[in-house]
Amino acid sequence: MAFYDEFLHPDVDRLLISDQGEIVVDEVRRHPVRIVVPVLGIVLAAFVFMAMPFVAGVAGAGYLVLFIIGILLVLWGVWRIHSEYMDRFVITNMRVFRVHGVFTQHVATMPLQRILDIAVERPFMGRLLGYGHFVFESAAQDQGLRDIRFVGRPEERDRTIQRVIQRSGARKSFVDGSW
Repeated sequence: MAFYDEFLHPDVDRLLISDQGEIVVDEVRRHPVRIVVPVLGIVLAAFVFMAMPFVAGVAGAGYLVLFIIGILLVLWGVWRIHSEYMDRFVITNMRVFRVHGVFTQHVATMPLQRILDIAVERPFMGRLLGYGHFVFESAAQDQGLRDIRFVGRPEERDRTIQRVIQRSGARKSFVDGSW
């Protein structure tokens, strides 16, 4: 793996405890709705570049200003898209963790046994577009993994986490069918 590859791809496999048998159950990317604004910024930059020939005849300095604005919009849009691409929420058979960041990478981890409650919030737009937000509650007062926002198919992901917690033995199972 090349040096720059670490800045281009979120390699979650390197964070696994492989010698203890940890495997990825689900690797969750952010919902595509998160890149709408950066894409609109890049589209706006295209309009700025298309307007440059019309402004060049009016004022020479305006041409340079529009060029700088267009370049900044493109760089901002590409940066935001890449930042969203590098943000991952991972469910393993032992824990859940989130890794995000491009140059400075942040990792927040919570063992499955510490998860007391998972709240799934689905705003109106989230219900229409298929995303939601997770809020994890644990016994810890302050934790680095509390809100996971813009998760695609949140009910399915919630069931996956509940199944993994159940299989890990952290919670008792309902076996005989009687109350």
